[in-house]
Amino acid sequence: MSQWQDTMEQLVRTRERALLSYAYLVCGNPVHAQDLVQDALVRTFSKERAGLTAVKAESYVRRAITTIYVDQYRRGQRWQRVQHLFRPERLAPDEFGQVEAGSEVSDALATLPPRVRACVVLRFFDDLTVPQIGRALGIAEGTVKRYLSDGMTQMQLALGPLEDAPQADADETPVDSPRTHGRNES
Repeated sequence: MSQWQDTMEQLVRTRERALLSYAYLVCGNPVHAQDLVQDALVRTFSKERAGLTAVKAESYVRRAITTIYVDQYRRGQRWQRVQHLFRPERLAPDEFGQVEAGSEVSDALATLPPRVRACVVLRFFDDLTVPQIGRALGIAEGTVKRYLSDGMTQMQLALGPLEDAPQADADETPVDSPRTHGRNES
């Protein structure tokens, strides 16, 4: 077995649940999250990368999840603009309906546009700084700040005022995670 196969198997064996959770936060749909992880694994391991460890591979896969989600959203938006040219007069109703989200935060995240949602997830789930988010998504820091501000405003409208909400324009300080919040770290 080659080194990339060993790395991929180790990554899937040890971090699959974390990758699925991350993908779910990005897209808000458990089935779509599985597809995103699968597509990201294929994209990450489709070409050989020298010295790729499971830790590095996980960061590649996370980046690919976000990129694939945003790309799919863009394609969907383009299709919505032209689909009326291809559809018959009457469409059958959706038999399955929408998958209901299980939490208020998931519901609030679902209301955000894809890039705003990606920025919010990268900032508050991955604890990335504004410059890191800008590099990860290939957008300017000012745009990231605007997306974070818009996202937090929409989240507060959906969830109510957030206690101890961090400022979206904090450039370098990661947000306290729930595990360390309120504890003194020496």
